Amino acid sequence: MRTAEISRCGWSEENDLLRKYHDSEWGVPLHDDRRLFEFLVLDAFQAGLSWSIILKKRYGFRRAFDHFDPEKIARYGPKRIEKLLQEAAIIRNRMKIEATVENAKAFLEIQDQFGSFDSFIWQFVRGKPITHRYRYLKDLPTHTRESDKMSQVLKEQGFKFVGSTICYAFMQAAGMVNDHLTHCFRHSQICAGQAGAQRTRRGWRPHEG
Repeated sequence: MRTAEISRCGWSEENDLLRKYHDSEWGVPLHDDRRLFEFLVLDAFQAGLSWSIILKKRYGFRRAFDHFDPEKIARYGPKRIEKLLQEAAIIRNRMKIEATVENAKAFLEIQDQFGSFDSFIWQFVRGKPITHRYRYLKDLPTHTRESDKMSQVLKEQGFKFVGSTICYAFMQAAGMVNDHLTHCFRHSQICAGQAGAQRTRRGWRPHEG
């Protein structure tokens, strides 16, 4: 019996790595602080590059940046930064590397203030994923009022490389928005997962200011 062809978002068909990421991670609501920090770092490094390049270097980034442990990264000094600039397994961009160290410090401050980064970052969608119903890739926005606000507040908190476009890419990756196209098999799966969970976001509170 012939298996029916699976319909995916067109951007994911470039290679197997993108397909695997699309099928298992992209758009899935994420609430683990370490993983959220990882995506925040990777999306900053993606600026000006393709996501495919970042995925190919993802494990290199994990090794080089202590598996995205913000407490360790926040302590990186000039010698560690110079060492990272010689690391071929990552994107060797001084501004982005230095921004990662500053972002780790800001991330820890957010955790202290809000209890978790998860509680802080999900406020921008009021604790619940936004489901879009786009039919074509060209219809996907590069930023929204939610990502504009996220960018503004993150900058106020001391984060760098967090423009609205980067923030929206982060929202897509972390499942704060479901931007799978309506014909994609993952769109309905993620919607079903959200409906099945029906859980209250503990610790969520809106940002004041």
